[in-house]
Amino acid sequence: MLVRKLIDSPMAVVCLVDVETQHLAGHVGMPSPFAESRRMPLSHSFSRHVVLSGEMLVVPDTRADPRTRDNPAIAELGAIAYAGAPITDPDGLVVGALCAVDVEPRAWTPSEITFLGEMAAVCSSEACLRITRAAEEEARRTAEEARRTAEEAHRTAEEARHTAESAHHQLELLADLTEALAATMDVEEGMRRLGRIVTERLADWCVVALEDGPLITAVHRDPEQAGTMERFTALAVRSRPDIRAVMAAARRTGRIARDVAPELIDAELRAIAEEAGLAEALIAPVLSPVQRRVLGAVILVNGPTRTRFSSAEVRTVAEIGRRAGMAVENSRLYREQRHVSEVLQRSLLTELPVLPGVELHARYLPAQNGAAVGGDWYDAFEQPDGSVMVAVGDVSGHDIEAAATMGQLRNLVRGDAYGRDDEPGALLTELDQALHGLRVPAAATAVLARVRRAHSGYSVSFANAGHPPPLLLLPDGRVQVWWVPPEPLLGLPPHDPRTTTVRYVPPGSTLLLYTDGLVEDREQLLDDGVARLSEALRAAATRPGDEVCERLLRVAPRRSDDIALLLVRLT
Repeated sequence: MLVRKLIDSPMAVVCLVDVETQHLAGHVGMPSPFAESRRMPLSHSFSRHVVLSGEMLVVPDTRADPRTRDNPAIAELGAIAYAGAPITDPDGLVVGALCAVDVEPRAWTPSEITFLGEMAAVCSSEACLRITRAAEEEARRTAEEARRTAEEAHRTAEEARHTAESAHHQLELLADLTEALAATMDVEEGMRRLGRIVTERLADWCVVALEDGPLITAVHRDPEQAGTMERFTALAVRSRPDIRAVMAAARRTGRIARDVAPELIDAELRAIAEEAGLAEALIAPVLSPVQRRVLGAVILVNGPTRTRFSSAEVRTVAEIGRRAGMAVENSRLYREQRHVSEVLQRSLLTELPVLPGVELHARYLPAQNGAAVGGDWYDAFEQPDGSVMVAVGDVSGHDIEAAATMGQLRNLVRGDAYGRDDEPGALLTELDQALHGLRVPAAATAVLARVRRAHSGYSVSFANAGHPPPLLLLPDGRVQVWWVPPEPLLGLPPHDPRTTTVRYVPPGSTLLLYTDGLVEDREQLLDDGVARLSEALRAAATRPGDEVCERLLRVAPRRSDDIALLLVRLT
């Protein structure tokens, strides 16, 4: 899942290869029947080339590479681009590959290749732990059988059992830690989860210190020490010399430092640490798998009443530092990707014009899950004849592709409508023809309206292409829902001309256009969502336009879809 999320490949697979079969130990995006059977013949395997060569294999187009062009997976799975990094066992033998597969030709970037290699190293570590656990379990069974013949064999079996249980618990700890870190992209929350998990099973208390900020998190296994840990964290942030000393200890070799009880310069900080229990400490570097540098340190501390860290626990702590580094790096990449997406989305949305007699307010919110971009949009512009065109639309999807299609669709609407006095129905009919003729891959709903001054107020003519109905707040506080007979979505093959509906509204009215993310709920009817929105619009009638928009956004039942709304006040 991490490979598919951060490399953005349709398929990501952990493959283990034997002499006859490729086993899919973990996969995302693999189609049937291989997804269910979790195996495939070697004839379909690209990863066997990684196992044979012992090196990473990067193929931008499998159809053009002599090693892969005859592989049946190209036709059956649509595997066009492949990148695979070797997975090794404890003896250094290549036993499989972590691979990313795309359904289109792809030039894999150096950062993607580096990331895939680092992830493969984590998979190798996981495989080695499991192989070690299996070997230790076998040793335990052997020792248990030998116990029946001699007391010495009994003691050997007991030791093997203890070692196997310890390996099992540590493997369980690492699995739980990986799951907890993968479930959040917030670094501070991730480090708190790390502290809670390791203090439950490995140490009396734990401190995670990251250079970025700096960010310091402290957790104690005893809930009564929570206040002590809060005071420790607050003081540690201010005590820069002590933080620098810890970072230097982690950075010195890039490896775990054992038998360390840090000499804290700050007297108050030292007193708090001694109160929490300070007899033995391990300092593990938090390593970036991409930048190959130390990002911080994980410090595990035991008091005088607890046994010393075992060699197995020391190895586990080193692995905890590596996984913490991966979580920090994933969070950084996620923040960068989300920032780029938000900038892209805002660049595609219109800056509303300032018009006499027409007050415009708009909002856009991306879905809470996804790339922070989507296909919802709004637009407003003045025509040469003084009328105002307003529109809200929704291209299916909330990803980069939907945002790009939305930009094309919005520009087509603008270019087709500007300078023309045609009614909205005729403009959307021509838009259908343009989308079909230009082969724009759009499936979208939209409302397009023209607002003109009339002798007693305003006339609003609009056309609706499968979109939720506009709402009109009248000066007396009543709300009209402008239901019209449904018409097909934009982007479908052209058919009958679209219709235009004309309504006359008095000055002081407010027109609301919005997308379905504001009203749709899988557990309720659309009518219920529209009724909730109408009531919220009525309740906010006297508020400023920006405040009305914020109140309307609270009506959304959940943020599983994008939301766009356009508020048009006719004064």
